[in-house]
Amino acid sequence: MARSDRSRETDRVRAPQPALKRRLPHGRGATEQPNAVGDGDAELTPAFWLMLVLTGVGSGVGGMAMMYILFHVQRAVYHYSTGEFQTAVGLSSPTHRLIALLIAGAIGGPAWYLLSRYTKGQKSEVDDVVWSGKGELSYPKSIGTSIIQEVVIGFGASLGREAAPKLLGALSGTYFGKLARLSPAQRRLLVACGAGAGLAAVYNVPLGGALFTAEVMLGEITLPVVLPAVGCSMIASEVAYLYLPNRATYLGIPNFQLNWSEVLWAIIAGPIIGLVVTGFVRLIGFLSHHRLKGRAVLFGPLLSFGITGLIGMRYYQLFGNGKDMAHAVFRGSIVSLSLLAVLFVLKPVLTAISLQSGASGGLFTPLFASGAVLGGLLGGIWNPLVSGGSIAAYAMIGAAAALAAGLQAPLSGLVLVLELTHSGLQIIVPLMIATLLATMVSRHLDGYSIYSARLPVQRSDEGD
Repeated sequence: MARSDRSRETDRVRAPQPALKRRLPHGRGATEQPNAVGDGDAELTPAFWLMLVLTGVGSGVGGMAMMYILFHVQRAVYHYSTGEFQTAVGLSSPTHRLIALLIAGAIGGPAWYLLSRYTKGQKSEVDDVVWSGKGELSYPKSIGTSIIQEVVIGFGASLGREAAPKLLGALSGTYFGKLARLSPAQRRLLVACGAGAGLAAVYNVPLGGALFTAEVMLGEITLPVVLPAVGCSMIASEVAYLYLPNRATYLGIPNFQLNWSEVLWAIIAGPIIGLVVTGFVRLIGFLSHHRLKGRAVLFGPLLSFGITGLIGMRYYQLFGNGKDMAHAVFRGSIVSLSLLAVLFVLKPVLTAISLQSGASGGLFTPLFASGAVLGGLLGGIWNPLVSGGSIAAYAMIGAAAALAAGLQAPLSGLVLVLELTHSGLQIIVPLMIATLLATMVSRHLDGYSIYSARLPVQRSDEGD
């Protein structure tokens, strides 16, 4: 009986039907392979593909616009034209740093308050409209939120820059989905593809953006999901090359050599990183639920950004989304264990209180950077015990593990780290070990991601 059950042909039906009607001699259908299934609710019609192309273009343009705002604000505030943001911040005076963040709070607080007041009830949470809505985002709230985010991050606020291009990519999906009168399922798929494409455009991670769409936004790695996800991220990345460089986000990463001490370290460090990330996600979820509202938002960002500015008078590495902080650890520029410990503690805390103050922004790079610093710290403690590995390699492994656990997406975490650095294949085994164990621990303990932890309260009238 068991053999009969195993040989029974699957009842999965292919949609659309293939052009070649005649089956192969074995008589089995192509849908015996589980990912080669029908389109499901989101039918991949010609109209959908046309809107997907336009969404990809819109995501690329939106990503360029957000990075244009970010880069010009950073250069105007910290008076530099070339080089890294963190270097320019470090060269500025401590007083200048504090004043910059106080100005960011003075701008951001009233701007978020007014936007919230005049767009009350409108949606700008991508994850919410994909997971439990109809794929419809508010144009004024989404655009306004994105611009404010990039401005305050340009001043040095400890928030991620990816939320704005992700949101505008998704907004492109909303617009073109409505334009073509697509079904709610098709619109959700289009919005999810736009969100991943926005991420792909600003970080030059077309494959990572596609995986982010499939694994994080939709939770399905099937052909009807992967095909549009890949197409949208590819188009957005190509469009973004008109303004953004076609190179790795993190340059100058050393060529690592696999060392067995790194493998053993990954086995030990992976669960620790998973435990730490679980705590961080819980903190984000709690503070997001209790974030300031109403008139308190007028002053909340001023206070939280001011705290960052005061601490940043001593630790300038904390300014911005954390990209340059992670870069410094990857290149071996930060090896002091005491500094790594301070940055590891302060970066997540300052990011969390910024969100609690009523500000909005991303968590992708702050999480990635915190994982890099934690990996470097744990590696620095490990090296005197079992020599052979480098702090830079441990930092990369830590970043991948933290990102995967925080996203609840191990494939995305791995691919994004490889694409962001164009390095790491030599240490892919410890990368995979730490990523696997960190995600397993975080999933077993809790299971929330940096996105699901921040979902708004579900109202009884929401949904399809």
